[in-house]
Amino acid sequence: MSNLSQIFYTKPSITQKEIDYATDAATNGWGARCYEYITRFENLLKEHLGVNYAIATSSCTGAMHMGLSALGIGLGDEVIIADINWIAPAAAVTYLGAKVVLVDILPNTWCIDPSHVEKAITKNTKAIIAVHLYGNLCNMNELLSIGIKYNIPIIEDAAEAVGSIYKGKRAGSMGAFGVFSFHGTKTITTGEGGIFVTQDAELHEKVLTLSNHGRSRAQYKQFWFDEVGFKYKMSNIQAAIGCAQMERIDELISKKRIIFKWYEKKLKGLLLSLNPEPLDCQNGYWMVTIVVDKNISFDRDLLLQEFKNNNIDGRVFFWPLSLVRKDDERFVKAGENSVSYDLYNRSVNLPCYNDITEEEVDRVVACIKRIIDQK
Repeated sequence: MSNLSQIFYTKPSITQKEIDYATDAATNGWGARCYEYITRFENLLKEHLGVNYAIATSSCTGAMHMGLSALGIGLGDEVIIADINWIAPAAAVTYLGAKVVLVDILPNTWCIDPSHVEKAITKNTKAIIAVHLYGNLCNMNELLSIGIKYNIPIIEDAAEAVGSIYKGKRAGSMGAFGVFSFHGTKTITTGEGGIFVTQDAELHEKVLTLSNHGRSRAQYKQFWFDEVGFKYKMSNIQAAIGCAQMERIDELISKKRIIFKWYEKKLKGLLLSLNPEPLDCQNGYWMVTIVVDKNISFDRDLLLQEFKNNNIDGRVFFWPLSLVRKDDERFVKAGENSVSYDLYNRSVNLPCYNDITEEEVDRVVACIKRIIDQK
């Protein structure tokens, strides 16, 4: 094992502000003040995203589950999602008894391909989930047009897209609803946690009721529930950390972009591509990712071993869900999904936590150059 200091693939940026706020919540945030930081956190997110409504949750998956449930998705329904993804949004679909229809991705954004979405629509399609992968942005204009054409809601999974902006609108603010993750790996963290956001007052009210075990705000009877709901609430202490993070959000997003520029400059000339940033858009660059050119020989495991030998954490690109769940009837592969199956094995996420130094980026880049130069 190398004696070099460890370079993590990700870790949160925690300052004295987060510690102070969490301490205050733990000391004083009870009784009448038990929702104080939660409300404050929700308001900070609404202001940042430019949305009307927000509900802090214990996870992004929980936020997705409640949003899908509020849309009435259930047994026999289908929800379209990109094949390359983490399991979370697809899992939420299965919780409701619906099927996950997996379509191919675009080779330049690694996000869902709108042309494949339209081909996969059936009479049972009840929603389309647009996941902004690694901070990269889905083609929202095309997806929203498809949604209008077929009267199907477009949902944004912006778990990885804090800081990403599509043609002047922040990721998560454009669909029927959006969800975010505040897991410890994310640009903004509450340890664990998520949030549901929407511009739709009626949908917000439905999710708010579901989030409180089915108790409506209008219900005056104590412990009377109007329907069977969920319990995906964020704690006051988590929200306190989130408030401190939100007060630093511009700084945190800016550093992510600086780190990406370091990699972009130092990897220039190698036969690979990095996260795209289309015109009129801003990438939050949650996870800096390389995709090695298909025309050269590349062994992803060899690079990950080189990282390990140099005490560097590496992270594989998400696997195609249709590969991982190939024998699961709840997951339907729509088409060959050739881009998804070609891309994942040529791609690696690079260390890009907020406090990484340029010298540490140099160490990562040196490993990449040694492996690619061998080929």
